[in-house]
Amino acid sequence: MKFISWNVNGIRACVKKGFIDYFNEADADFFCIQETKCQEGQIELPFEGYHQYWNYAEKKGYSGTAIFAKHEPLTVSYGVGEEENESEGRIITLEYDTFYLVNVYTPNSQRDLARLPKRLDWEEKLSRYLQKLDLEKPVIYCGDLNVAHEDKDLKNAKSNIGNSGFTFEERGKMTELLKAGFTDSYRYFNPEREDAFTWWSYMNKVRERNIGWRIDYFIISNRLVEQVLKTDIHPHVLGSDHCPILLEMDANL
Repeated sequence: MKFISWNVNGIRACVKKGFIDYFNEADADFFCIQETKCQEGQIELPFEGYHQYWNYAEKKGYSGTAIFAKHEPLTVSYGVGEEENESEGRIITLEYDTFYLVNVYTPNSQRDLARLPKRLDWEEKLSRYLQKLDLEKPVIYCGDLNVAHEDKDLKNAKSNIGNSGFTFEERGKMTELLKAGFTDSYRYFNPEREDAFTWWSYMNKVRERNIGWRIDYFIISNRLVEQVLKTDIHPHVLGSDHCPILLEMDANL
């Protein structure tokens, strides 16, 4: 079973840059996207054989998530009950017989860290939600989580300490979640790799020189680790300032 996650930084713009070709080539069972930046009715993606689930932000051209799934879920839910961020379209959960799939676009703390307190509160609520789901059945949690967890997850760690996405507080929340029974699937299978990134600034030549951050993840319940067949990052795929990430599992619905 194949899962793809990609922050498309505007699905309408990404479609003009090859999204549909990559989607068809990937042929994933589940294709999760973040930062769709669209409202209902602004784009139609007639992907035959897929069920589509969209969570739109109330603010136009902002945030938003979607999942394209070959398999119809038992239930679909949006958000975790925190009213403010439900209005930003940041979370979709699909429930199947044997797992939950949770697609998330984590709020950025902002350059001046003005949103850091709200971000940390949001992390607390999401962590409790994931742990509650995990008590029922295993969880596959993916998306743009807006944090580089370890020094090896970004090119210039020392100069970015304390910056948005690399604060001790944000990294600590990731550590707490992993200790609560979850695994960073890519890092598990690539423990020492230091050049694997999923986001690059649009500044000149930054992506070409691979000066990036790994802030997109597949986080899975520990008991799913033995079912993982492959994890990968696709930096060759353009169309956004992020690239797609892949998880393949020997799993049944």
